[in-house]
Amino acid sequence: MSTPVHRTPTRQSAAVLTSARQRREGSPSGNSVEHAFLQMQSSAGNRATTAAVQRARGADKGKAPEAGGASAGAKKNYRDQIAGLLDRFKKSLEPIDTFIKGVQSPTNAGFTQEAAATANEGLKHSAAASGTSAASGNLLTEVAGTVVNGMDAYKNMQDAKKHETGAGHHTAKKKAKTKGTDTVIGAAGSGAYSAAIAKEVTKIQKAADAAVASEASGIASASVGAIKGIRAAFRVGGAARKYKKVKELGDPHLVHAGSLARLNESREQADWAAAEAYVALDAYWDHEGEGRLELVSEAIDAAWEAMGEARDAAESLQRAERDVEKLSTVQEYAKKKQLTKIGKETVGGALGESTKAAAGVVTAVAAGTAGLASNPVGWGLAGAGAGLVLGVTLYKALRAATKRYEEARHPEHWAPEGETPAEAASRNDSLKHALKFWQKVSKGERQAMAREIYALAAGPDIRGSGSTTAEMRESARALLTALKSGPTNHKLEPEAWADTLNDPAKTAGWIKEIAEQLASG
Repeated sequence: MSTPVHRTPTRQSAAVLTSARQRREGSPSGNSVEHAFLQMQSSAGNRATTAAVQRARGADKGKAPEAGGASAGAKKNYRDQIAGLLDRFKKSLEPIDTFIKGVQSPTNAGFTQEAAATANEGLKHSAAASGTSAASGNLLTEVAGTVVNGMDAYKNMQDAKKHETGAGHHTAKKKAKTKGTDTVIGAAGSGAYSAAIAKEVTKIQKAADAAVASEASGIASASVGAIKGIRAAFRVGGAARKYKKVKELGDPHLVHAGSLARLNESREQADWAAAEAYVALDAYWDHEGEGRLELVSEAIDAAWEAMGEARDAAESLQRAERDVEKLSTVQEYAKKKQLTKIGKETVGGALGESTKAAAGVVTAVAAGTAGLASNPVGWGLAGAGAGLVLGVTLYKALRAATKRYEEARHPEHWAPEGETPAEAASRNDSLKHALKFWQKVSKGERQAMAREIYALAAGPDIRGSGSTTAEMRESARALLTALKSGPTNHKLEPEAWADTLNDPAKTAGWIKEIAEQLASG
């Protein structure tokens, strides 16, 4: 295994020195292709990790004032600075972590199984050295994520206490709970990766307690996988319940068929009244008697008023029809988001993590009976679980990259109504923006759908919502309740909850809340 590449000289790890010493002493080398592959894996991981550290440092130094310096003369909190740096560092490591979990670790398991089956000491030591590198990369990412999640959990707990009620309270409380759980799972995962490192090191050093270390590592890996699988199952259940509640609202075209029919009838009556007023006006024009001008003037006023009522009735019908289409669109989007979440959590979490947990159990049993995971079943389960998790991760990464590209290339697609969209970026710049995996999409479809839902549910004091019918507003608010943003979730009485929807100062908080609920189960 090659020495990790750093800008400044560092001390070589025990795994590398031991492996190198064994090669000099003439230990069996095994298949040269296998050794070369393992060395390439380790070297690539070391170089990528070093680059991630340098990228995070560079991003922190060159960050705009909003994230790294003063804003309107106020110094940014040190905790936020540290959290920002760690978050960028973690996101820079995530592609490496994905490669390790999806490719390097299952491959190492395969080589380990082959080495145990063929008693190839050279291959066993090379696989163990590569495994040490892999587990170290996983541990670094997990620790960084655990610290960031812990800080986010604390920050959101403080925000929830500050807001006490309303959309701001619910959003912060939900994120605090989620991030707190992530912190606990991350701490457990860090322990499991530490055990994996110990296991690989004992193999390299041919320690007498190598089987015990391997068994402990298998148990730790199985426990973490089981926890993640159970959590994914709960998420699937939450998304399924939310999907069911949204579906129970019914098709808006059917739900509002009666109100649309009444509006159409009002429009027809207004049209008839306007037509009769014009017939009367024509009759007065032909009248030759006394007071003709006065009668014509009154007829003109009546015709003008009738035309205004007809125009208003037509606009009300058109607005209601548009709102029904919008409500139908956002309900379908909400259902699609929940179905997508069910699929991702089922494949990558409930199945993928549970399969990896089973692989950990097999590893532990094999270590205690056959010696250091020589059972090919463990290798197969590890590869299957990693493949499922990797598939979901790649899918999510591709979707996020596509959304970032659309955000830069076609900003007009999801721009707020009445707002001039940003200038479209060139194809090359859009591709560069798409590859910025550490950045979240801020102006995408989900945010646009959140604005649409809020506009339908908001009160008459909100710009653009004054003409919404009472029936339509009630349906939109029922959708909010189905999305777990109702009065109970916000710790408010229905009247107070409705008042927050009609408060322009709370518009941004509401849109953020709705966007969060669309994405969660």
